[in-house]
Parts: sequence; structure tokens; C-alpha cells
Amino acid sequence: MSHTTISLRRRHLLVAGGALASGNLFGVNVARAQSKLGKAVYGQGSIDPIFTAGYIALKKGYFGEAGLDVQYLNTQSGPRTNQMLAAGQIMFGATAATAAPALTIAGKAAALVYGFDRRMTYANVLVRKADFDSGKFRSLKDLTGQRIGATQPGSVTALMAIYLMQQAGISDKVDIRPLGDLSTMLGALKTGSVAATMATASMMEQAVHEGWGVPIFDGTNDAAWNEFVGGDVPGIAAYALRDTITKRPEVVQAFVTGLVKAQDIINTSSAQAITDLIYDDYLKALAKPSILKTIELYKETVWLKDNIITPDAYQRMARIMGGGRQFSNEQMKTVPYSLCVDMSFVRKARGIKS
Repeated sequence: MSHTTISLRRRHLLVAGGALASGNLFGVNVARAQSKLGKAVYGQGSIDPIFTAGYIALKKGYFGEAGLDVQYLNTQSGPRTNQMLAAGQIMFGATAATAAPALTIAGKAAALVYGFDRRMTYANVLVRKADFDSGKFRSLKDLTGQRIGATQPGSVTALMAIYLMQQAGISDKVDIRPLGDLSTMLGALKTGSVAATMATASMMEQAVHEGWGVPIFDGTNDAAWNEFVGGDVPGIAAYALRDTITKRPEVVQAFVTGLVKAQDIINTSSAQAITDLIYDDYLKALAKPSILKTIELYKETVWLKDNIITPDAYQRMARIMGGGRQFSNEQMKTVPYSLCVDMSFVRKARGIKS
């Protein structure tokens, strides 16, 4: 792996994201398809292998096969994805599953229509290897009195930082710092501005691969996750406004059908084959060995094979969002599973009776 710094690599990532946003460069085969359902813009909250089903659907033209001309862009953050969906700039978004209830509480009803995973892959806590090796930071409780990096106030990284510190019993003894973006978070950790940072699984893998970072909470580990969270929770999901679901169900069905077909490819292919299929077009700004290892991990413990978000999983997410961490419990009662999740399109695509 190259020793290029993460910050430089992240700048490359943003450049790649900007190219995607401006030109749908990698969805040209789909864009040229003659579509009976018209066009739909699909925004993903970042460039990350967690979105592999979307990349495969674009690469193999599955949306076009379902009759929909999908134009893809990198919306670059969850809050921006929500803003663009609410404003009608995109028809479908994919970001943290918390986005749908959050947007609904804000007055724009939205629902999750497709589940990518059963874990919040951004709920990892990373420290410097030197601090880990010295014994300074070996567990979450060791972060008492320290600064912890997150992205933005109200973001899912901040939400999970608060939740994990509460579970560790030190929430009133840490300083959770909003740092803006992922590259800034990693830079702050490397320079010692923060003692720890929240990290996505791919960020964690890169830091470990480069030899300077170590996770003290790895959310992809079953035992660690179940101890702190208690079971499956939707991490990343695709969603749409309720208005779109009601008025254009055939478009939603075509979109979800394309993602389901892509998931079937993931289920039956090796991590190497998946990496080879999508890396050059969508993930080249990141190190290929890290992408391969991350995809191997996601296949083993993270991705939903059937893409169905269950009521139990949604309830766990709702409990994390409530309790004053992001919203009050009373607010969360206004966004039940029945309002903010619609799995009928996945079930139809898979031939599963409701």
C-alpha cells in the first residue's frame, strides 16, 4: 500500500466525488438506456465500499433493466443527502438509516426502502497505535477526560459517540469534538488533537493497514457490538420521500429491484470478484488492498443478504436516537417503523409474500 497520507487520499476522494456529482461519469451505460420510467437521481452520502450494491447496480445496468434511468452522485454527507432529498434535488438517497426518521421529524416524511447492512459501520472508535501499545487507551473507559472526534453535531458519528460513552459509563467525562469531515477526524487523531475518533470500517482498516491506528471498539465484531448494542441495527439504507413512494411506486420498485439484483451478485461472488468489478470505476481513490479486506469483512458480518430491515432492528436504532441523544423519546414515538420503513418493494423484488 502507498504511504500517501490519508488527508491527501481523502482530497482525491473528494475530487472523485465532485466528478461524479458533475457528470455521472460511471453510470454512462445506464444513462444511455432508453427508460420507460424516466430519470431518477440517486445520491450516496460518501464514497465507501458499504455502498457496493449501488455501485454494482450502476455498473451492470440493473436500474436500466428495470426501466429506470438512474443518475448517480456523491452527496458527500448524510445531512446534505437529507437536504437534497427534501428539496427534490435527488429522488433516492443512501446514507445512515437514521436519516428517514430524522427527516420525518423535521416535517418531510420519508421511509427506508432498502437495507444495506445490519451494523452501523461508522460506529468504531480508533486510537493511535502508540497509545494502545503503551497501555494508555485499551478500552472505552480509558477515554475518561479525553477529547473524541466526530463529524458534525447531530451526525450519526456524534450520536454513536454519545451512545457508546454512555454505555461505558463515561459520557459526562469526555469531550466529543465536531471536526467536520472524515479526513479532518483522522488528521486530528494522528496529530494528537484528539485522543480517539469515531471511524468508518474502511477508515479503520486503512489506519490499521498503515500501522498507526488501532480500534478500541470495533463495531464489526459480533461480541463487542452485541455487548454495547444488543443486536442488529440498520446502519446504511436507501430511502425516499413518502410522497414519492405514494405517487410513483413503480419508480421506487424499479430502483429497489436494481439494488436487490446487485445484492444477489454480492451474495454469490467472492470479495475479490466484487472488488475487481467496482474498484476502478468507483473506489480507485482508496487503496485496493484495504477495499478488498473491507469487502471481505462486510460480506462476513455486515451486509444484509435479504435487504430487509426488521421491526426489531429499527427499534434498536430508535432507542439509540432517543433518550435526548438526538431526539427525545416523545419525538421518536412519532416515527414508528410503520411510518419510516417500507419493505414491500424489497419483498416484491424477492418474491416474498408480505
